[in-house]
Parts: sequence; C-alpha cells; structure tokens
Amino acid sequence: MRIAVLFGGTSAERDVSVASAAQIIPALSAAGHEVVAVDTARGRLPAADTRRLLETGVAPEPPTERAVADVRASAVTLSTANFDIRDVDVVFLALHGGAGEDGRLQAMLDLAGLPYTGSNHIASAAAMDKDLSKRLFRSVQLPTPDWLMAPVSTERVAGELGWPVIVKPNKQGSTVGLTLVRSAAGLEPAVEVAYGFDDEVMVERFVAGREFTVGILEARALPVGEIISPGEVFDYEAKYQPEVAREVFPADIPAEETRRIQDYALRAHNALKLGVYSRVDFRRDRNGEYWCLEANTLPGMTATSLLPQAARAAGIGFPELLDRICRGAVKVTRP
Repeated sequence: MRIAVLFGGTSAERDVSVASAAQIIPALSAAGHEVVAVDTARGRLPAADTRRLLETGVAPEPPTERAVADVRASAVTLSTANFDIRDVDVVFLALHGGAGEDGRLQAMLDLAGLPYTGSNHIASAAAMDKDLSKRLFRSVQLPTPDWLMAPVSTERVAGELGWPVIVKPNKQGSTVGLTLVRSAAGLEPAVEVAYGFDDEVMVERFVAGREFTVGILEARALPVGEIISPGEVFDYEAKYQPEVAREVFPADIPAEETRRIQDYALRAHNALKLGVYSRVDFRRDRNGEYWCLEANTLPGMTATSLLPQAARAAGIGFPELLDRICRGAVKVTRP
C-alpha cells in the first residue's frame, strides 16, 4: 500500500508524535509499503529531512509554550493540498493532541475521501473532551472518578471531591499541564497551569492506587497492562523516558479482575464509538475497585508505548499491528 504517515503538528505533544513516527515509518517501509512522511506543521518532507527529524527523541518535559508558538507561526495551512497526499491508499495518523487528535483533521480527511487510521471525527472529538467522555462513561454504568469543571471554589472541591485532586486541561493528553493538588492552596496555581494548554480545565478526584491500561484492537480487548512509576502519577517524563517507569504485560491481577477491566475498556470504547483501535486507562483503588480515567483514540507508538506492548503480549508484533490498523482503516472507509 501507499501510506502517508502524518505526524509532528503544532500541539504540546509534538515531540511524542515525532517519536511515534520514528517507529512507524521504518516499520511500514520494512514491511514493503511505500511511505510518504508528512509533518502537518511543515508539509511533505524530503527523505533527508525525514531522517533528520525522526532522529530526535522525546525530552523529559513537553515543549515550552514559546517553542510550540514558533512551530505554529511557521506552520503550513491545514489542507490536503499542502500535504500532497491525495494519491495515497491510507493515511496513518501518528499525531497526538490538538488538531491531529480532536476531530478537525479527521473531518478534513473525510471531506477529501481519504481513509485514515484511528476514529472518525465525531468519536475523536468526544474522546478528546474529557468532560464529555466521562458523561458517556457514566451513561453505560462505567465507574469514573467524580469531577468538576473550573472555575470552581476550593470549598466546593473540598465538599464534593475531597483532597487530593487532579487538575488537568480538558482537551489534552500525555499528562501535559496536569498537576496533583493536595490542598486548597494549590488549586488556583494548578488551574492556571492547565489553562495554559486549554480553555477548559477539569478538577477530578484523585484515585490513589495502581494504574492499568487496556488496548482495544478490532473490537477485542488486548492483555491488561500495569504501569509502575516512581511517582503517584504516570507523568510526561515517566511515559517517554526509558527506564523511568516499568510496564508489566500481562498485569499480575486475578483472572476475574482481568475480565472485568477488559469489559470496562470495551464499554468505554463502544460508548465513544471509537474505531479499529484505542487504549483505555484506569486506576485501581485500595478497595480493589477500577475507575476509568480516559480513552485514547491515537495512543502513542514510541518504543516504550503501551499499545504495542499490549499487542506483543497477545502475540502481535509491531509490523503486524501497524498492518492491521491500516487495513482496518481501508476496510471501514471502503467496505
């Protein structure tokens, strides 16, 4: 197949997207596909520029606001003409955050009639909006931590959620702009940090305990994974720096709990009407209850990413995973 890999972009998760593409492009090429590399901030890239860009890694912290602003200032207009991808069989979306994951780019590809990986524009927008997605989780009796939307008083947070809480941008990923707040004094500064990444901010009850993730591929739940990180939160550095966190696939939990969390993940995936694949994240409290945090429509594909690890635990190698994702996208678009 002729596959355009779209990556980079102008969101705070640009570096993660580039790291995903650094794994995806050579794997697809090695599998015999013709690959076109497109940085959605710069357009279609020559081979030399592609190699140079993909050699960069993920820093311990997200790009600064100034760095993101500089990329946006020089970005090309969002259009299939600028990308020059109208002659491909399928578009592989290796984007994270912003216009690449929130449904805007998906809507443009729908209008252009181009098959693409991930979920359609409506499902992508719903999953990116954490407030909306949690409402949909509740509609299918899926446990999710209580939350409030800013602006909100410390008195209301204390009375309805209790301390500590997680403060995060409503439409962002990779824990960008996220803060664990332990007392009233930290609420306002954390909200201001989150507002730096989004115009809506969520304040969510923090669930202390173990962290788990479940990948979905072709309507089936993959083996459950546990994330063991040095801090209380699986933060940006722990996600993308080697050997900071440890991921265990399959997770060391009883079979009954495995079935329960896999059912929860499928319930979340279906409630949001997601596509061929996704990843759903959970916390397990000290009483053994599982709480759904969010669903990811374009989960990371870096060397340390969770979905490829889950697939590997199911006997699905990285090239096969990518191939199934691409073929699933073509099948959805062209029955």
